[in-house]
Amino acid sequence: MTITPADIVKLRNATGAGMMDCKNALEEAGGDQEKAADLLRKKGVLKTAKRADKVAADGKVVVVVHSDQKTGAIAEVNSETDFVAKSDDFIKFSKDVVDAILANNPADLEALEKVKLSSGKTVSETISELTLKIGEKIGVRRFARFSTDGLVAMYLHGAKIGVLVEVDCKDHSLALEVAMHIAAANPKCLNRDQVDQAEVAKEKAIYAEQLKGKPANIMENILKGKLEKFYGEICLLEQPFIKDEDTTVGKLAEKAKCQIKRFVRYELGEGIEKVTKDFAVEVAEQLK
Repeated sequence: MTITPADIVKLRNATGAGMMDCKNALEEAGGDQEKAADLLRKKGVLKTAKRADKVAADGKVVVVVHSDQKTGAIAEVNSETDFVAKSDDFIKFSKDVVDAILANNPADLEALEKVKLSSGKTVSETISELTLKIGEKIGVRRFARFSTDGLVAMYLHGAKIGVLVEVDCKDHSLALEVAMHIAAANPKCLNRDQVDQAEVAKEKAIYAEQLKGKPANIMENILKGKLEKFYGEICLLEQPFIKDEDTTVGKLAEKAKCQIKRFVRYELGEGIEKVTKDFAVEVAEQLK
């Protein structure tokens, strides 16, 4: 049986697979479109598995807040390249995922994989299909969801940095400014109570080594000052507010009679080690 270009295009439009993959599948299936599509799905499982060892460090951070400003969700959705992250399929998938998190409140990533998207397919099924169609490893790395009696606000800097913040007042303007501050200043925690004591001990040891040889009373005062500076750099409530460094974020909120309850800040790819390969080697691998 002769496989025509029209047959190949028809299968490609139905599956999103590559032209040569479609041609080979049609030849193997004797021109039967349905059988060819099934063959592609089976082969797609293998293609998806082959990408499991790839590093997906690109993609986008997506954030959404419900119109009632009582709930919000944030997620980091990854791809291998920026090119794919800008594709319509990836953008739609990212939006569908964060909307599903907002609506379904999954407990963890494993639960999220089983959530159905607007298409009626689960997150896991959609990831497999997109990996086959796009040819890159994609996935959801992390997410968070806030629900409150107060107010949830968000800020998104491009597609690289996203912030979700919860406050116990109704001042959306203040909450938005705090979210923008978090995006810019990158606090590690809300207050001193949340600072890892192992990290504090490590800082103290470094300072003590730096101050070795100084009189004990002087050393104690300098050490205290250095620790205060350390807390002021990593604790949101003690950071100088980016729009007015004469006041802290904590004092700004106190003046507005507003309590900042919690926040999440995601920066795309943070903590992921990207593997750099020689371009010629990478092309050779793709052609195998």
